[in-house]
Amino acid sequence: MKYRLIATLPVYLALYTLSLTAAFVLRFDMEIGAEVSRRLIESLPVVLLVKASIFTATREWRRRHRYTTMNDVASIVSTASLSSAILLTIHLSEGFGNNLPRSVIAIDWLLTILATGLLRATVRTALESAHYHRTQPKKLRALVFGADSKSIAILRALQSAKSEYKVVALVDLSGDAAKSLIGGVPVVTSTRGVSRIADRFSASHLLIPNGIPGQIVRELHQVCQEHGLTARVIPDVNEIVAGRVKLTIRDVTISDLLRREPTQLDMASITGCIADKTVLVTGAAGSIGSECCRQIVDLKPKTLILVDQSEFGMFQIEQELVTRNITDVNLVYVISDVNDQVTLGRVFGEYLPDLVFHAAAYKHVPLMEHNVQIAIRNNVLGTKSIVDLADRFGVERFVMISTDKAVRPTSIMGSTKLVGEKYLQAVATKSKTKFITVRFGNVLNSAGSVVPTFRRQIVEGGPITVTHPDMTRFFMTIPEAVQLVLQAGAIGDNGQVLILDMGEPVKIVDLARDMIGLSGLRYPEDVDIVFTGLRPGEKMYEELFYGNEKTAKKIHEKIFCAEREPIAPSTVKRHIMELERASRGSAKESREAIRSVIAEYVNDDVSTPMIRPFQPIEEPIRKVA
Repeated sequence: MKYRLIATLPVYLALYTLSLTAAFVLRFDMEIGAEVSRRLIESLPVVLLVKASIFTATREWRRRHRYTTMNDVASIVSTASLSSAILLTIHLSEGFGNNLPRSVIAIDWLLTILATGLLRATVRTALESAHYHRTQPKKLRALVFGADSKSIAILRALQSAKSEYKVVALVDLSGDAAKSLIGGVPVVTSTRGVSRIADRFSASHLLIPNGIPGQIVRELHQVCQEHGLTARVIPDVNEIVAGRVKLTIRDVTISDLLRREPTQLDMASITGCIADKTVLVTGAAGSIGSECCRQIVDLKPKTLILVDQSEFGMFQIEQELVTRNITDVNLVYVISDVNDQVTLGRVFGEYLPDLVFHAAAYKHVPLMEHNVQIAIRNNVLGTKSIVDLADRFGVERFVMISTDKAVRPTSIMGSTKLVGEKYLQAVATKSKTKFITVRFGNVLNSAGSVVPTFRRQIVEGGPITVTHPDMTRFFMTIPEAVQLVLQAGAIGDNGQVLILDMGEPVKIVDLARDMIGLSGLRYPEDVDIVFTGLRPGEKMYEELFYGNEKTAKKIHEKIFCAEREPIAPSTVKRHIMELERASRGSAKESREAIRSVIAEYVNDDVSTPMIRPFQPIEEPIRKVA
């Protein structure tokens, strides 16, 4: 402990000397002549002796600077006051003569308190900061892509939160803010290249704001992979403020790579269509149906009726909605098959829905090739059942969710969906209900889609199985697809077939390579890709339009309206009776009935029907070149 006195006393003596000197300077208005210097020099030893004695006698030196509290501040004031009182007593006894004026003693008292207090605060801050940096993990140096309001808000959120990232630069898209500082962080134009900017600032991570178009994310991710950078996605600050997500930075996903430009929705028309209405959703536990329910709930309907035949699926969506603590929407859960007209008739009669979204369908192409009768019962007769109930109970709008596989179908699934489209168009000719069909392609991460399959194959070490190197598909994220379904339901008119703009088709093999890279693995060293040949009912590529629909007009930024020649209701009803009768027989009879019906539906198009019986795949498995 004695070493502590030896270490601290010289520091305090230096502070006392500076305080007294500053007091003389202030008292004599910065004019330090020979006389003032003499008085300072003669009084300094006495002042230091008094203060050192008090410092030692009160054991001030034992107080730890690292843990300075208000009690220590009070001690500083007491010690300085006692010292000044003794000096004033000496002054009044004329022991100093006139060397130490009373005004200097008063100023010195104040400066001594400030100087010693500042010393303690500085030491405490420095030691705590050093301890914090020793105990905290080293922050990752990161670039934030963009210098717009979203990127700046993210920067501020990261700076104010306890984040593992230290933002060292903003990468500007336009160059307008280049060579400027925002929040102390430099803005660098992206024309220099992300890799060069990362090298310049020794950054190891690139943070990409959520919502950046997929094409840009794809390019950035590729650059990061090539140059050893780690790409991460950070949520929009608006989502954080709204409480939908936390400030968590995640890996880039396949949805980020395929995300398209945000769609401008007509929220007024969508809200007007759903708010305070009674809405019924079939297939409510499925990928599309459940997302419909999530988005519909946010639009505040009076009642939302969820219909699905899966008890477990209904339990899952129920638990999800329960956790959201929804109190202003009446939620009704109905476990029923869409063909059960008794149960659903009771539901329609009790709640009288204003709007129906029909998402229930069997969608897995190869499975339906081997389950033809079930496909007819669910996709055709189930659709007829719901359509008839909607017509009978005076539903205002009925939106059927269809598929691009209904265009010149080669599969049982696509064929049954086309029959469903036709039945809607037939009923629409005489019904007060507005029947609307919405047709779109594949959605990412839906049940049975390639993304979960590829993910499982990667986890298992591969290989990833792709049917053909040239196979392409349209892709859309589930939330975007449902947004456009709601928009189509709000603006569509009776009997219309509305087709969502799916953007450019994506090669399945490219999707597989992207997912391998996103998993932190390399193709083909870590995970290989093999081709297995087309499966039953599959096409090499999908289409959204029939030939005579190519002139479809745009009724929204990303929605087309396809005008087709109306079909006679009597013809459609006859076809459905044939299919119902065939579905009670063999798979062969059912397949032949579908082929006969579809031939009549597509013969007005320039292409011939492509549906064909199942044939075993004879093409051998080939490794990707």
